[in-house]
Amino acid sequence: MSTKVSDLIGCPVIIGGGAAGLMTALELAPEPVVLLSKSPLGAEASSMWAQGGLAAAVGDDDTPALHLADTIAAGAGLCDEAATCRIVDAAPAAVERLAGLGVAFDRRPDGGWRLGLEAAHGRNRIVHATGDGTGREIMRALIAAVRRSPSITLLERVEARRLLVEDNAVSGVLASNDGGWFILPTNRVVIATGGIGGLFADSTNPSGCFGQGLALAANAGAELSDLEFVQFHPTAFDGPSRPMPLLTEAIRGDGAVLIDETGQRFMADQPGAELAPRDIVARAVWRHRAAGHRTFLDARQNPGADFARRYPVISAFCKMAGIDPASDPIPIRPAVHYHMGGIAVDGEGRSSVQGLWACGEAARTGLHGANRLASNSLMEAIVCARWVAESIEGVGAGPRAMLNAEAAPPPSDPSAVRPILTQGLGVLRDNDGIKRAIRSLYPLARKQGAASDAALVGLMIAVGAIKREESRGGHFRTDFPDTAPTAVPSSLTRTEALVAARDIVESVPTARSAQS
Repeated sequence: MSTKVSDLIGCPVIIGGGAAGLMTALELAPEPVVLLSKSPLGAEASSMWAQGGLAAAVGDDDTPALHLADTIAAGAGLCDEAATCRIVDAAPAAVERLAGLGVAFDRRPDGGWRLGLEAAHGRNRIVHATGDGTGREIMRALIAAVRRSPSITLLERVEARRLLVEDNAVSGVLASNDGGWFILPTNRVVIATGGIGGLFADSTNPSGCFGQGLALAANAGAELSDLEFVQFHPTAFDGPSRPMPLLTEAIRGDGAVLIDETGQRFMADQPGAELAPRDIVARAVWRHRAAGHRTFLDARQNPGADFARRYPVISAFCKMAGIDPASDPIPIRPAVHYHMGGIAVDGEGRSSVQGLWACGEAARTGLHGANRLASNSLMEAIVCARWVAESIEGVGAGPRAMLNAEAAPPPSDPSAVRPILTQGLGVLRDNDGIKRAIRSLYPLARKQGAASDAALVGLMIAVGAIKREESRGGHFRTDFPDTAPTAVPSSLTRTEALVAARDIVESVPTARSAQS
């Protein structure tokens, strides 16, 4: 690393090189800021892979109030209505902001936005770029803007390993690269590290996204919320590739349907059919497969021959698998796609730890509730980045304690955690499966080993799931299939999770006591 750490003392530190991190850095300009990316920019960011686009009420027949209603309906009673209203109101301006940064959104011949439809939206309000390459185009523009900005010090291949905290206030970041570990003294840190899909065997997320930001926050003592709500996308490409290629919901918005090997449309009689909320469609696909069927996305009639032009990225990987979507059904299955829970934050992105903010998928703002409405995630990252930046600017640099930090923990490896969460925290959950996961994760989370951070995040998800004795949105328990009359957000700290897990582990009778 050629940049001197001494030149960066006191600068805000943004952890994460996806859309949320890049946009926060840009919104902080011209204030000097440090941006950490554990890989080359864009290489392991879920934002780069986003196909659907941004949801915003920019159509002539649409309003933020309609967008709000659809978001709350999909969120299964758990959206924070005030936060959701504020975010969707700001969405149209976020589209314009991105366009101003050079994002080439798709437009109609008359120059207006070309808008798509996705599940549970009552209007065509999805703004796309290059068809199914929206995330790639947004990241291209944001990366270019970041590299042009003289106020942003970009440290690539640098990973944040721990937050230094004193009296519940951030004092620095312990980071590492190929040259070893070092400390960035600061009293302002933003976690923008994305999701947790890499904790599961079957996911559409990059394998490097396995909740590192949540582990950072949890180990710093921050409160996390609604961790049990994991969204499974119903139409991941059913093949050997991992991460699993995604088949965007926009294809179903164009009229594609779900069928099995017999040609039956198994969603046809459900409210909303193929455009029902994602949790409903994912469970229907899961159950149909469990009954012995194969499941497919049938786009042969709609969009039919227009498929390759409308969805060039998807068309390309289908072609590599020997499938022509215009003439062949596409094999699909559910896969982990998005995490509704995360670091509990207020309207400015502030966590329960002084000097720690979160933005993007790592944050729990209250927008998504128990089930994210399609294409609200990129929008949330862009909208909230401005508010996080404004909050940081209002704090300013402050005292920083130089702590005697221990050496950085070993590099994280989630491989031991993936089979545990895949088995115990899938589309359908139950008490026995969740408890088995907790008993397996608890010893891993307590150790200071390569699996400890991933195991801690997985354990906190499992504890949240065992405590929520109902089915709501992305959390479905076969032993508690009904939805409780009152929706209550969950809250959890690292200490609380470990105590709850210990009690479950210790409640298992030993062979000797069972005999007596």
